[in-house]
Amino acid sequence: MASVFETFWRLGPAAFVMKAILAALFLNVSLLAFILVRRSYRKRYFAKRDAKVFEIRQNWSALISGKIPYETWRTKAFARTTIEAMVLDAFEPAGPDESARLLRFLRASGLLERQISEARARRGWRRHRALVALGRTRAPEAIPALAEGLRDRMLETRLASLRGLERMACPEAAKAILDWVAGEGICVPGLPLQTALIQCCAERPQVLLPYLRHTETATREVLGRVLGEVATVSVASELLPFADDALPEIRAAAARAMSQADPRQAIEVLSQLAEDSVWYVRLRAVVSLGKLGHQSGIPPLLRGLCDSNRLVRLRAAEGLVNLKAERLSILEKVVATHDRYALYAYLTAIDNAGLQPELEARVRSAEQLSEPARTVLLDVVHTGSLPSRDLAEVKTSAATAAH
Repeated sequence: MASVFETFWRLGPAAFVMKAILAALFLNVSLLAFILVRRSYRKRYFAKRDAKVFEIRQNWSALISGKIPYETWRTKAFARTTIEAMVLDAFEPAGPDESARLLRFLRASGLLERQISEARARRGWRRHRALVALGRTRAPEAIPALAEGLRDRMLETRLASLRGLERMACPEAAKAILDWVAGEGICVPGLPLQTALIQCCAERPQVLLPYLRHTETATREVLGRVLGEVATVSVASELLPFADDALPEIRAAAARAMSQADPRQAIEVLSQLAEDSVWYVRLRAVVSLGKLGHQSGIPPLLRGLCDSNRLVRLRAAEGLVNLKAERLSILEKVVATHDRYALYAYLTAIDNAGLQPELEARVRSAEQLSEPARTVLLDVVHTGSLPSRDLAEVKTSAATAAH
């Protein structure tokens, strides 16, 4: 009786085809078996985890309060990791009191120290997971470990540390990031760095100011964009020296911070910034002028209404509409600019605010207007086009005719 090998030998070149078919069948069967075993294992794992989660939920208050001894579950890896994941998830919707209670549990049970140890000793994805988990706890003692992760040679580890510090959202985390950036420069993508700093500096923007004065240009640009997002009235006076800074991001941040400052001090600076060579600096300046709502801000807003940038014109128009000044006099000044784009922007802002009927009523009831001037202004409001004759000439002719 011929052996299998002799049979393959007789097949000649067809034996290679047969071997390939058998190898493919073996690989397919092996892959299918692996998938079935894996699905069975995961099904059992999730069923076990669901049962454990249900059991923990039934005793949640006793577990968090410490009535259930920590020794009953800390030595069991499955129970420990499940509890740890549930506590970290509970931080997300928790209020201040509940967050404090969860943090006390993590400290008392030793889970927080365990995460800090893993963030320092582990490598790869385990370290990344521990770093992000530390950020979710918002525990101040986790900041040094996260700061160490920022100085790791791997980009993924630095980004994980940055995400952890971003979740902290506190000035201490911001200082850790800023110290790292000031010492080593920007060695991560700019957007994650900006997002983390915005979250951490929102509570205390002043933490940025020392670093703005003593860092390199590339870092100052990023910090300037961050300051532009978080600047408040609390730093307005400290930002006055930055109004003539060489970097436009810094000037824009100064303009934004002055929106709630003392108008007597801020309007002069904002008037200068409203004529800046960079469009977004002018934009921030006219927005702040509109928020101040002071009468002395009308001239720079009128200049902004004639700006070459469309966004600046629109925000200047919104600022003029929001002023409590006499809208009729502002309409006359807008018409006097002889700029149809300025007129479009102002009338668009009036229409968006639903004030067109009110403006028409003021024009009709204005006693200081002659009938020809009233007709011209009503036509401007209705058609949105500049008058064929200058409004000042119309008023002069009407006055001459009256005499």
